[in-house]
Amino acid sequence: MTTIISKAGHAAAVWSVGYAALGVSWALGAPGFPWGASDPDPDGQGSLLAWLSPDPGGWWIAAFALVCLATSVALLRGRGRAPLMAAWPLAAFLVLVVPDSRLMMGVAYTPLLSVSAFLDGPWGEVGLGDVWQWPVVNQLLCVLGGALLAAAAVAAQRRRRDACVPCGRTDDGGGWTSPSAAARWGRTAVAVAVATPLFYCATRWAWALGIPLGVSEGFLEQGDRDAPGIWMAGAYLATFGALGGLLTLGLAQRWGEVFPRWMVGLRGRRVPPLLAIVPATLVAIIITEAGLTYIRRSLAGAFELSEWGAWLPECFWPVWGAALGAATLAYALRRRGRCAHCGRGAEAAAQSTMAM
Repeated sequence: MTTIISKAGHAAAVWSVGYAALGVSWALGAPGFPWGASDPDPDGQGSLLAWLSPDPGGWWIAAFALVCLATSVALLRGRGRAPLMAAWPLAAFLVLVVPDSRLMMGVAYTPLLSVSAFLDGPWGEVGLGDVWQWPVVNQLLCVLGGALLAAAAVAAQRRRRDACVPCGRTDDGGGWTSPSAAARWGRTAVAVAVATPLFYCATRWAWALGIPLGVSEGFLEQGDRDAPGIWMAGAYLATFGALGGLLTLGLAQRWGEVFPRWMVGLRGRRVPPLLAIVPATLVAIIITEAGLTYIRRSLAGAFELSEWGAWLPECFWPVWGAALGAATLAYALRRRGRCAHCGRGAEAAAQSTMAM
C-alpha cells in the first residue's frame, strides 16, 4: 500500500497519456467507443455519458485525460494548492460519475458465471462475456484512473504537511488516525456496513420465495415470464451481499488479522493487509456507484412509487459503500505497522493489537 501511494502520481500520468490516446483514436474513427450507440446498455442502467458520440466525444475525452495528466504532473512537482483542488473532482468524476451499476453486476456475477457452462437452464446460456462487455471493462479502467489520481492527491497532501509520504504519519501522534482511535470509529463503520444491505437482502429473498415484499404480485409474475430465474438471481445477489457483510466483520475482529484455526495450512498466520484492503475498497466503490445510479434513475422518474421494493433498497447503497470504505480505512490504519521509510509506528502497532 505504501508503494502504491508513493508511485501513484507517475502511474496516474501514464494512465492519462494512455486514455488521451484512446480518446484521439476514437475521435479519428477507431472502433470501441464505449458510450452512445456503441454501448448496448442492455438493462437501461442510465449512464450519464450515454449521449456521447465518437466525434466530438473522443476529443473531449482526450482533453479531459490531458487535464488529468497536467494535474498528475503538478501533484508530483508539488506546485501550490491548485492541483489538489483539481485532483479530487477529477478523481470523483472518474470513480463515481462515469461508471454505472453494471460494474457492480459484473463483479457480483463473476463467481457464478465462472461455472455457468456447467449449469442447466437460462444460466447455462450466460457467460462472463455477457457481463464484462467492453463498455463495462472501460468503466473499470476509468475507476482505476480515478483511484490513481486520488492516491496521487493523498501523496501530495502528505508532502504539504510534512508527513511521511508512504505511511502518512507525523510526529503529533496521529489523532483520529492512530490505531486505537481507528479501532473505535472503525467498529461503528463496520456495524453500519453490515446492517445496511439487509434491507435489500430481505426483499430479494422474499421474491425468490414468491412473497411480493415491496412490489405487486403482478411484478413478480411478469419478471418470471420475461426472464425465468430472475428472482433466484436476485436471491444470489442478496446472499452475495450478506456474505460480504459477514466478511466485513473481519475488519474489526481478530480473525481479520490472524487466520482462524479452521483454515488448515494458514491458521495462526497473519492476514496480509492488502488481502482485505484491496477487495473491500473495490466493493465499496462499486456499491456506491450502483447506488448513485439508482438514485439518479429514481429522481428521473424511472420507477413507480408503489413498487418501492425494486429500487428503494438500492438507494441506500451509497451509505453502505461509504461505511465499508470507512471501515476499510480504519482497518488499514490499524494494520499499517512500523513504517520502513520513516520508522514511525512501532508503538502504535502494539497498541492496536491490545485494543482488539
